[in-house]
Amino acid sequence: MTRLGRRGAFWAAASVLALALWSSGAPSVLYPIYAAKWDLTPVVVTTVFATYQLALIVVLPLFGNLSDLFGRRWVMITGVGLIGISGVVFAFAPHVGFLYVGRVLQGAGAGLAMGAATASLIENNTTRSPRFASTTAAVATATGLTVALLLSGVFAEYLPLPLVWSYLVLFILAAASTAALLATPDDRPQARARWRPQAPFVPAGIRIGFVIATLSVSLAYCVGAIFLSLGAHMIDQFTHTDNTALVGILLAASAAFIGITGLFLARFHAHSLIWAGTALTLASLALMAAASALQSIALFLAWCVVGGIAYALAFTGGLGLINRLAPQHHRGSILSFLYLIAYTLQAATAIGVGAVATAISLRAAVGAAATAVTVLAIAVGVLLIAEVRKGNRPRTPQ
Repeated sequence: MTRLGRRGAFWAAASVLALALWSSGAPSVLYPIYAAKWDLTPVVVTTVFATYQLALIVVLPLFGNLSDLFGRRWVMITGVGLIGISGVVFAFAPHVGFLYVGRVLQGAGAGLAMGAATASLIENNTTRSPRFASTTAAVATATGLTVALLLSGVFAEYLPLPLVWSYLVLFILAAASTAALLATPDDRPQARARWRPQAPFVPAGIRIGFVIATLSVSLAYCVGAIFLSLGAHMIDQFTHTDNTALVGILLAASAAFIGITGLFLARFHAHSLIWAGTALTLASLALMAAASALQSIALFLAWCVVGGIAYALAFTGGLGLINRLAPQHHRGSILSFLYLIAYTLQAATAIGVGAVATAISLRAAVGAAATAVTVLAIAVGVLLIAEVRKGNRPRTPQ
């Protein structure tokens, strides 16, 4: 088999991140179809969505350090394999129980693959910019999510078997990504420790930076939870449209602007990106509330665009900060811990808004979601201010 060098390994890892987010977003446009087909309440839909995150929460603390011990490559291959199998489960699901199984497989696969893929991007970065890896991670995840949302909507609107095609494409892409990973160099360490579950660990010298970085990524993920779990329901109910392609385009606009914005962020300092991401997140929440109250497709589009830009800033800033702080021999486990916290908060957001939507109304759920994310944004701002006042900003290489 033709072997790829470091550059090939870098882009193979980027494809893994794109695939993980494709799998996360593939069902999002289709949730209203599932709800109508099987008479599902909003809380059932959001728990299906959150099962992905719940699986990650289990996998990350148990296996988050596997790539530090056995190499990034084989851990990514295992994760991609689980994601590929999930596509088959979703494509032929006869009832809602299979959706939960598919989301468990997707979450477990992403839990194994994402920390390893992010570490591989950092270690195989052949450019002079240390920020290029975090920028590429943001663009790759945005690309996977954008295409998944767009194609899912178009397939569901214009092709027969609307709940099948997106997942078959996911399976094919998983096979292609596996082939690319098999062609990359073996990166297993020559001497490795015995594997055992590892308790969450952050070196003392980087803990303040770790908290800021993790909450910034969590802020992006919580906004993403609103988009991906209830976004299609919100557009459908508040604008009275049943065009699945239009819903897919609106949600894909958010993901597209994550990627577009990410292309311009490599030269900016991580703290500046976190500040900007926090401020724009608050602006996006105001647009979300206005779009829901006024039932305006134009405002929904504005929410998607501004929310996507805010996501890119907060995610890239947080990831860029931790990428520079984490020592290489602990990088996989530290990144996995970051993702663990971010996905825990994302799952809580999704389940919470689903419960409110079921018990009260979708409009009440929108208000609750806006309040919760605002509190998180304020927490990020307070920590950044406290860090500046104490004069203990982590010293990181430029």
